[in-house]
Amino acid sequence: MATTITDSLIGETLINSSNVKELTNIGLIRLLQLSSVSLPVGGYAFSQGMEHAIDVGWITNKQQVNQWVSEQLEFAQACTDLPLLRLMMQAVTYQDWQKLIQLNDLALACRETKELRLTDTAMGEALGRLLRNLGMELPFARSEDVSFISLFSLAASQWQISCQAAAIGFLWSWLENQIAAATKLVPLGQTQAQQLLLELQPQLSQAIEKAEQIHEEDIGNGLPALAIASAKHEIQYSRLFRS
Repeated sequence: MATTITDSLIGETLINSSNVKELTNIGLIRLLQLSSVSLPVGGYAFSQGMEHAIDVGWITNKQQVNQWVSEQLEFAQACTDLPLLRLMMQAVTYQDWQKLIQLNDLALACRETKELRLTDTAMGEALGRLLRNLGMELPFARSEDVSFISLFSLAASQWQISCQAAAIGFLWSWLENQIAAATKLVPLGQTQAQQLLLELQPQLSQAIEKAEQIHEEDIGNGLPALAIASAKHEIQYSRLFRS
């Protein structure tokens, strides 16, 4: 099942009669709902440092956007969020809520700036509110800071989405928001944006494969330029995106 979902979402195979049933199951439909850009969690409002990088000239064209996003996929998403997603989904499966809370604290500790933490908790608050309205019980207090990845993992597990499929959906949602920000800020044309999405798709599966080798004690990332860009964005004189 995981192979079918992976191939269909990153465009490596064509749909045929043998996998149509897999593509229409309720798990995939819920994955599409959870990773949709229309999900009201506000991911579109954050550039995660990209706006400053563009403002100071680090990013000026399509190729540099590709490099900026590629490095985050390899050294941030693959080393932090994806291993956390795997471990969090395991915790939910075993109803180990203490472990889930511990991993949530780890996720927040990995955010290197106030802005990156705000991005995470603001999206987490929005997703938590949505899931409660959809009737899902959450093991977090309403006043508690909760990472978006914690609630994404909880929803994916409760909706019986496989871990690999959830990872693809999570990455695709993140990637779409990053390219949408670049489209506005560089700026890029719509065709260039679609070319970037196509070019970067193979790296999603590479990031997932790398993440599978990351153990809990090795979770974390160090991207100094990203942290600097995020911190500088907090005091940038003019901004389209939140800080």
